[in-house]
Amino acid sequence: MNPGSLDQSLPSAAAGPAVRGTGAVPGDSQVLTDARADRMQPAEPAVVVVLADIRPSSRLWGYGRFVFGRGAVRGQPGVRFAKVLGSGFEGGFGLKPSASRQGLLCLFDGPAAARDFLERSALVQAYRDHAREYLEVRLRPFSCRGSWDGIRFEPVASPPQCGPIAGLTRASIRPRHAREFWRKAPPAERSLADAQGCLLAVGLGEAPLLRQATFTVWDSIASMDGYARTGAHMDAIRASREGSYFSESMFVRFVPEDLRGTWKGRTYA
Repeated sequence: MNPGSLDQSLPSAAAGPAVRGTGAVPGDSQVLTDARADRMQPAEPAVVVVLADIRPSSRLWGYGRFVFGRGAVRGQPGVRFAKVLGSGFEGGFGLKPSASRQGLLCLFDGPAAARDFLERSALVQAYRDHAREYLEVRLRPFSCRGSWDGIRFEPVASPPQCGPIAGLTRASIRPRHAREFWRKAPPAERSLADAQGCLLAVGLGEAPLLRQATFTVWDSIASMDGYARTGAHMDAIRASREGSYFSESMFVRFVPEDLRGTWKGRTYA
C-alpha cells in the first residue's frame, strides 16, 4: 500500500512517574527519578498532522524525507514522538504506493509547541514550498485505545457536543496474517470513500503491507460511529479481533483545533 519509511519514534520516557513505596521516605535517587519522570510527561499533549502532495520537480526532496526525516523532526522544540509516513496511490488505501503523497505526524508537549511548529518550523515551510497540495491539522485527543510503539496519546479534551472530529487508526499487522488482512481491507476502504459525513480520509503507513494507518475527519461523532459500527468496516474489525491480526494497534479520536490547506482538490479553512 504505502512506501516504506524509517521508524521515527523519538526517545521518550512514556511510562508514568515512578511509584513510591508506602511507609518509607524516598531517598535522593527516588526523588530525582520522580522529578525526571514528571518533567518528561507532556502536560497537555497536542498532535499535528501534515499532508503533502510533493511536486514532480521536488520528488527527490520528498523521497529524502523518509531517509532524513528523523533528524529533521528531532530538532523541533517540544516534540515527543514523530512519524514520517508514506501513502497509498492517490492518498488512498491500496497496496500500490503513491509516488508523491506523504504525511508527517508529531506529538508535542502542548498546544504552544504545536502552534510554533506549524508557524515557525523550517521543515513545515519546506513541505509547503515543495508541495502542490498541502494540508495541516492541529489536534487534541479526547479518547485513546492502544498505543503506537508503546506511546499513548493521552486524552486531554472533552468530546465535542457538535462539530467535526478526527480519527487516527493504526496497526502493526502480524506477517502471517497480512494476506488475510488485505483481503478484508478493500470493501471497508470503498465504504469509507462513500461514508456520510466523512470530510477527509487518507491512507498512511510506516512500512509496506505491515504497518498501516488511516487518518479521517468527520462532521460529527455520530457520522464516525455510523461508519465504524456498520457494514464492511465492522466485518473487518471482527475478523481482525478473531484472527489476532495485530501485534499492536491504536485508535484515537481528536478535536480538530485548526485545519487548513488543500487536499485532493478540496480546500479546508
